[in-house]
Amino acid sequence: MTSQNTKQFLLSLPKWILICALIGILSGSASAFFLVSLEWVTQFRIQHNWIIWLLPFGGLLVGLSYYYWGESVVKGNNLLLEEYEKPKKVIPFKMAPLVLLGTLLTHLFGGSAGREGTAVQMGGAIADQFTKIFNLDNAERRILIILGISAGFASVFGTPLAGAVFALEVLYFSKINFKSILLSFVVAYAAYFTVEFWKIKHTHYSIPVVPELNFDTIFYTILVGLLSGLAALLFSRSTHFWGSLFSKNIKYPPLRPVIGGVVLAAAIAGLGFTKFSGLGVPVIVDSFSNPSEWYDFLLKILFTGFTLGAGFKGGEVTPLFFVGATLGSALSIFIPMPIALLAGVGFVSVFSGATHTPIACTIMGMELFGIQPGIFIALGCTIAYFSSGSVGIYKSQIVKGAKYKLYQRFQKKELQNL
Repeated sequence: MTSQNTKQFLLSLPKWILICALIGILSGSASAFFLVSLEWVTQFRIQHNWIIWLLPFGGLLVGLSYYYWGESVVKGNNLLLEEYEKPKKVIPFKMAPLVLLGTLLTHLFGGSAGREGTAVQMGGAIADQFTKIFNLDNAERRILIILGISAGFASVFGTPLAGAVFALEVLYFSKINFKSILLSFVVAYAAYFTVEFWKIKHTHYSIPVVPELNFDTIFYTILVGLLSGLAALLFSRSTHFWGSLFSKNIKYPPLRPVIGGVVLAAAIAGLGFTKFSGLGVPVIVDSFSNPSEWYDFLLKILFTGFTLGAGFKGGEVTPLFFVGATLGSALSIFIPMPIALLAGVGFVSVFSGATHTPIACTIMGMELFGIQPGIFIALGCTIAYFSSGSVGIYKSQIVKGAKYKLYQRFQKKELQNL
């Protein structure tokens, strides 16, 4: 950074600190309201299981709301990534209330979805409004989008370090400068402490026993990372497959979640698969102490991919946690390592593979589980990152770096063999 750039950075710093504070407070408060509302609708559904049969009605409400009012924001997280790469116009603020309402309806009626997409989209929509307020150019707008993603992620999961790095890494550090990095951490902590101020509690996980690092434990961790990467690949492909299937065969968008809701209601309520509805946090928590069924992670992939592909709203990350934790937990029957460690490594590794963010996922694992299992978490996340394919859950995400070069090499070899 030249002396002139340093001077400009220091002069603009007060403005950006103010923007970070405003985004952090607003996004954190929005996430706090969302988490409280999500807990309420989840408890209501658990206490009144019959409401799952109304899932087609919930799908109709979600479908109509986006068809008539949300066509410009229906891409969700992908819109944030696209606007960052090629800025065109400010993200409409209506993205925030629409995704909030859509996610709450999805969870109230029993769809299988997450919550990070909602928080990130709310954060992104809130942040981008400051483009007009402060008359920012495209380069500064990119910083706002980073700040929105960082604030949303950090506040919804209570992991400020991971939130800050995730916002940078999911964009593959593209067009990112020192200012972006610094401000991403500032806004993440502002959002995190805002949620703390509202006294919102996050789920706590524990890995009480961590074995010694030796050849056997390294081998088993690599195996878990490899299987997590394949599970991430299956999750991503499943979500894209169902989305493509619904869009090709049902031309009227509001009808997609209605038909999807009929199938989901019959499967979840009719066949008794209620533990795969909603976030599935109780199942995740249980997987750290009791071996999961071998098919749990597969059914969560199926239900979540179908729910989101049909047009319901919510995130993918908590279902990815479910998939990874239950996969690791089920492997504890065959792998001689502590069940909580296997569940924890799977928890973040599947997420790493599906989002191409091994650094953020490693940091998140240590924020959630402590520093002690850090080497196992880092190894699992790295292996899953390389073994999860070139397409993740975000279609608009640009994949570069070592993984990109590796898959390019594979593709060239395949072409040479033709």
